[in-house]
Amino acid sequence: MDEQQIRQALQAVIHPKLKKSLIDIGMIRNISIHDDVVTLNLALKSKRSPLKNVFIRQIEKALVGLPGISAVQVDVIALCHEEFHQLFPRAPLKGVEKVKQFLAVASGKGGVGKTTIAVNVALALAQQGYLVGLLDADVYGPSLPVMMGISEALEMKDNMIIPKEKHGLRVMSLGMTTGRNEAFIWRGPLVSKMIHQLLDQVAWGELDYLVIDLPPGTGDPSIAIANALPHCSILMVTTPQEVALADVRRAIELFRKTGQPFVGLVENMSYFLCEHSAKPIEIFGHGGGEQLSKETGFPLLGTLPIDLELQQSGDSGIPLLVSSEGSASVDVFQKIAKRIADQTQ
Repeated sequence: MDEQQIRQALQAVIHPKLKKSLIDIGMIRNISIHDDVVTLNLALKSKRSPLKNVFIRQIEKALVGLPGISAVQVDVIALCHEEFHQLFPRAPLKGVEKVKQFLAVASGKGGVGKTTIAVNVALALAQQGYLVGLLDADVYGPSLPVMMGISEALEMKDNMIIPKEKHGLRVMSLGMTTGRNEAFIWRGPLVSKMIHQLLDQVAWGELDYLVIDLPPGTGDPSIAIANALPHCSILMVTTPQEVALADVRRAIELFRKTGQPFVGLVENMSYFLCEHSAKPIEIFGHGGGEQLSKETGFPLLGTLPIDLELQQSGDSGIPLLVSSEGSASVDVFQKIAKRIADQTQ
């Protein structure tokens, strides 16, 4: 027996979903014959795949008993990320099929002003002429309705949720589906399912950008977005102190493993300007964003001060880019948005 005869015999081993032989789609590889033993690799999504034993039995049945073959040794290997998605492409998400660019705003730590930055970067992009949607993917503590001043109930059309239009943005948050003080109690699989629905069953329409406000940390929502949107760009938010940088590094490592591109970093709460002094007061330390930029190679797109107007605008439901056009922070947001657009358009 030679390799060509072995390959011919393996045509009988068919993938139940793809309806093609494993040999033709490259899931059987590196065939070799030594004396009367055939050795080959079986490439699966995971070495723990439930189909592993089924395929091994079918391979053995196809080969053992052929003239000169007494045994088969099957070594299971894992398909790489790109190979798996070539073989099993995801069904398109209906809700976002007309969205050109995805931008997820992330941090490893809570309390760094990530939602505030997501809202105002989205508004800055809209003010620069782009069609922009804003998705609150914090399924545990959605705060976007408060910051955007949205209290109206959601509507459905043709079995799709219609996002709310506010300040030139299309906005969707789970916080619009329940009372302001109700708690969301989600566990792993439900989180991924809910994120999928927010992308698939919301009628986002044609958008240049969908800005996604992720919850802090490296848990299920971030992983679900990374899996659903492999080309989603990541904007990381930090504050200057080391404890925030440590958490951001962990989040960066997550998105590196999933292959997401990074557009850069934003340092929030960099300093405070007191009316009695022109010298910035660095309450949370100095240079954290610059340090992280040097470590990672990601550009530092902007540094934002501790701005009382910024905080008050979030509480009032009228974001800073709507309420205070002359603020120094507004200029920073506009520059951040311009640098993001320069990279992604």
